[in-house]
Amino acid sequence: MSAIISPSILNCDIGNLRGELERIGNADIAHVDVMDNHFVPNLSWGLPVVEAVVKSGILPVDAHLMIEDPDRWAPQYAEAGCESVTFHAEAVTAPLRLARELHRLGARAGLALRPATDIAPFVDILHEFDMILIMTVEPGFGGQSFIDSMMPKVRRTREAIRSANLPVTIQVDGGISRATIEMAAEAGADNFVAGSAVFTADNAWDEVELLRELAAHHCH
Repeated sequence: MSAIISPSILNCDIGNLRGELERIGNADIAHVDVMDNHFVPNLSWGLPVVEAVVKSGILPVDAHLMIEDPDRWAPQYAEAGCESVTFHAEAVTAPLRLARELHRLGARAGLALRPATDIAPFVDILHEFDMILIMTVEPGFGGQSFIDSMMPKVRRTREAIRSANLPVTIQVDGGISRATIEMAAEAGADNFVAGSAVFTADNAWDEVELLRELAAHHCH
């Protein structure tokens, strides 16, 4: 498995969006965190910023919807041209229906789990998703410390995907940096969201390359 690096633009200079995206132009996909100040205690941005990132054409877009009522709102992000749309297990009413609707609209469907949410109830429906996002911090803010006690959950998820022989990726998001990416890859993650680690680096492009290299040694 190759390592997918998905820098989160949450900590970028939004006043220079195009320039910031060009700094990470060697990444695989741009991760855009959408927060509604209800599901999480923070307000970030919504459809207009996502549309601006899509329109820039620099990177494909991975939208992470930390919002209430994704059943209603998530399809709009697929319609806006996101390559991948991830909604939260704790917020969705009908995950299968929503995943199928996203697929119908041409996007990949991701299911996100907060740290305290178990993968077990979703094992039998893993085949409906393209990606499982295991949060390695409580969602809501950038720059938090990595919760390494999430690694057993990553392992259990990887085992379930492997035993069902599914092409599902495991994304980890929160506190991903040089210090933590190898641990996450070793546990079975293959898609890595790094925010502050990339955007606070002297050279974001080089940091993306370094993170990809560190993860690639351990992806299995």
